[in-house]
Amino acid sequence: MTLVRAALALGLLALMVACAPLGPVEEQDRGPDKPVDLSHVPDATPRAEVRTLAGNKNPYTVLGKTYYLMDDETGYKEQGIASWYGQKFHGRKTSNGETYDMYGMTAAHKTLPIPSYVRVTNLANNRQVVVRVNDRGPFHGNRIIDLSYAAAQRLGFAGQGTAQVEVEIIVPGNQPPAPLRAEADTSSDSGETSQKTFLQVGAFGSLDAAKSQQTRVSALTDFPVEVHSADEQPVLHRVRIGPLSSNEEVVQLREQLRRNAIEQTHIVRE
Repeated sequence: MTLVRAALALGLLALMVACAPLGPVEEQDRGPDKPVDLSHVPDATPRAEVRTLAGNKNPYTVLGKTYYLMDDETGYKEQGIASWYGQKFHGRKTSNGETYDMYGMTAAHKTLPIPSYVRVTNLANNRQVVVRVNDRGPFHGNRIIDLSYAAAQRLGFAGQGTAQVEVEIIVPGNQPPAPLRAEADTSSDSGETSQKTFLQVGAFGSLDAAKSQQTRVSALTDFPVEVHSADEQPVLHRVRIGPLSSNEEVVQLREQLRRNAIEQTHIVRE
């Protein structure tokens, strides 16, 4: 009987161990609380930008591993796994001090200089997007790029979490890579102007619908509200506010719009 009891006890213990949690589970990221169609969000527009030391510490160490930035990203092309990040980091600072917007066309990369522009192709369906790299990561597994939720949705894998992609650098104007500049040096002898930031509050196939949204939004803010009609097919008339001069203005304006039931807003830079 003693042996029987011991065997039963061991069996019960084994069952308890099998049913016990295996330790803390990594928090899963998620997209918007309500379904949002982001098919109209435009690609990032590659342009020459001044690169500062912000976001470009070289080398840097994360989770015990040291990473070295590319000296020259010209010709960079790589295939591998892409992931995306959303609400978990929405509104937080990226590696170069910008505000992460899961509705924008941005990405995180471990070794490309910040900012950089890349074309990402989903190898399963050949969909493509152009994104602006302004953050560091991903640092889990063998992933090569972390995309914004908007970019992942446009590539067709937001519901899956990861996808096999090709990432290819875009060098604006085929010019040599921009040199780094100290953060305190914000002037430019070449006459370069800083990148303008707008908050897009709608994209419409109808010009009348776009003007109606323009009128509605103009009553809610003192910032200029314009209808931007790009030369593309099909034509989309995008309503956007700006230019805005700081991340704080973007955050405050978004909150004001949300209070007035305008929730689908996207950052556009040019």
